[in-house]
Amino acid sequence: MSAFSTEAWTRNAAAYEAIRTMPFNAELAAGTLGRDRFTHYILQDAHYLIGFGRALALAAAKAPHPDRIVQFARAAETAIVVERSLHGGFFRDYGIDADAFAAVPVSPACDHYVSYLLATAFADPYEVVLAALLPCFWIYAKVGRDIFDRAAADNPYRAWIDTYAGADFAAAVAAMIAATDRAAQDVGAGERARMHHAFTQATRLEWMFWDSAYRDAAWPL
Repeated sequence: MSAFSTEAWTRNAAAYEAIRTMPFNAELAAGTLGRDRFTHYILQDAHYLIGFGRALALAAAKAPHPDRIVQFARAAETAIVVERSLHGGFFRDYGIDADAFAAVPVSPACDHYVSYLLATAFADPYEVVLAALLPCFWIYAKVGRDIFDRAAADNPYRAWIDTYAGADFAAAVAAMIAATDRAAQDVGAGERARMHHAFTQATRLEWMFWDSAYRDAAWPL
């Protein structure tokens, strides 16, 4: 049987291509993405990372091996500390302080994604939790590298591009893929199917998150 990650990526290749070529990422690569759209994105991403960090911490709590506990606990720290420092640079440039950030409501897409990850992290087995968390790592790395290869040196979003195309993030992604593949080796067919469902659902939510930022989507009521 092939590795879970190989199967999952193949099954969701069309979804990734839709993400790679969607207007938000095409304009981000070209450096033409409007600042309002990028601001909406980083504000929502900052909200998202809090929930993502909690989901990673829950993965650490469920991990069966001490090395995995350390891996996911450190990943949770990275989500909260390191990546928020990236947002902080844009916040300073755009004049967004802590009060302004706190006043921005979580968008429907962000709320849906975070709620899905936390519900999965609380209710589902460790293996399924990893499958739900993996697309955020892997798709960001793929998109970041694709944009890095296309973007000009003076792209106004260069700090974002360099972070997700960088070696440190690539190493974190590789470790997450390896952990997920190792976990999948010990499950039966039914559990593996649940893992695939979780991976696909999170991939869809990745698309929704970027699409929502591009459309500046908000709650209708």
